[in-house]
Amino acid sequence: MREHTPERDPEFSKASPEALLRELRAILAPDSLITDEELLRPYECDGLSAYRRLPLAVALPEDEAQVVAILAACHRAGVPIVPRGAGTGLSGGAAGIEGALTISFTRMNRILEIDHGNLTVSVQPGVVNADLKAAVAAEGLFYAPDPASYESCTIGGNLATNAGGLCCVKYGVTRDAVLDLEIVTAAGKIVRLGGKNVKDVAGYGLMPLIVGSQGTLALITEATLRLRAAPAPRTTLLAFFPTVDAAGDAVAAMTAGGLVPVTLELMDQFTVRAVDDVHHLGLDRDAAAMLLVESDLPGPAGLAEMEAAEAACQAAGASMVLRAADPVEADWLRQGRRLAYRALEAIGAARMEDIGVPRSRIPEMLRAIGDVAAAHNVTIGTFGHAGDGNLHPTFVVGPGEPEAVALERITAAKAALYEAVLALGGTVTAEHGIGASRQAWLLRQRGEDAVAMMRAIKRALDPDNLLNPGRVLG
Repeated sequence: MREHTPERDPEFSKASPEALLRELRAILAPDSLITDEELLRPYECDGLSAYRRLPLAVALPEDEAQVVAILAACHRAGVPIVPRGAGTGLSGGAAGIEGALTISFTRMNRILEIDHGNLTVSVQPGVVNADLKAAVAAEGLFYAPDPASYESCTIGGNLATNAGGLCCVKYGVTRDAVLDLEIVTAAGKIVRLGGKNVKDVAGYGLMPLIVGSQGTLALITEATLRLRAAPAPRTTLLAFFPTVDAAGDAVAAMTAGGLVPVTLELMDQFTVRAVDDVHHLGLDRDAAAMLLVESDLPGPAGLAEMEAAEAACQAAGASMVLRAADPVEADWLRQGRRLAYRALEAIGAARMEDIGVPRSRIPEMLRAIGDVAAAHNVTIGTFGHAGDGNLHPTFVVGPGEPEAVALERITAAKAALYEAVLALGGTVTAEHGIGASRQAWLLRQRGEDAVAMMRAIKRALDPDNLLNPGRVLG
């Protein structure tokens, strides 16, 4: 389903595209500049296909020096830039812009250093999250940020969106793992923002500003990230509930009880059935909702955490509580949750939302999602990171429904959903970012004064508005 994407701003036309492309060819290796229209097609959009434009070209730099030269060339030419990782984002933040250069960081994919003494790892932005996890795990270490798309998404993309994932309830989001960034400014200058210090309060906190800015303030060329000692093997619990409200009550009870499981995930009945249809896990298809709860505490502490979680589920009215028999079964169940969105896509066109509410208000939010679905006659499959209040209600359109009619209903339902989120003190995006898809709601959530501050920062760091223009702030 397509939505409107703003056209290229005429003010970008300072130099002919041909002149810039000649300069880029001199900077890059022969196969590192894509200009053929068919080869550009994959770069039209990110994981949110509603926003798509064909870029002028795609550059694939191999080192920081090339990034600096590219940015300097674009700055002189007045040509905007769209930074991009693996393109798995779901906000339109890495979609192409007509007349702009997309910079894909997939060839800057080296793990530069694993530092056991300081429990850090330094990487280039194109390193795939799963590859980083595997490399540090081989040395008895653990990188915590764990997006559902970890097998394909890159660290640079995770940093750009401040990605979340399945472990946030215990270990936080990507920003919580960042100690140092090397960035390149819009004018092509290299700036270091941190180090390996665990505590560092020198000056303003610029790293948290860059992380999550979706490439609108600077481009990241290197990151130093926190590692942890490898945790114990997980113990895994599944709880099924006769109502979605009961599942929400169980989550609220665990939060109030001080439980901090490594994973606390929710799927409603529609999503459970979609996942079971694809993966044949033997889930309870009659249950209204399911919780996946995991502990990575060692030995008796992990068992005690699971017993407390089970007691909370039983008190909330769970119809069935099961433990995974072994790590292999646990991994299958975890993978089933990771692939929930893909399972919904197998039914029809799927449009995932990314809302967050205070954890105590999850039961209210789940009821509100049901009310929105009924009021607007739309199908919504809900899953997400219930442990930190981040839910992904996903609109699903069957193959026989006219696209225009479906889009009209979904647009109205999405507005009602966001209104409900804000009424509960929540956020219209918890981990996917504002990007191109949620700009109209940023002002509603943050207010005029906060957005004015954001615009002032954008002007200070990117006065010519060349870095991912039209994203986040519009």
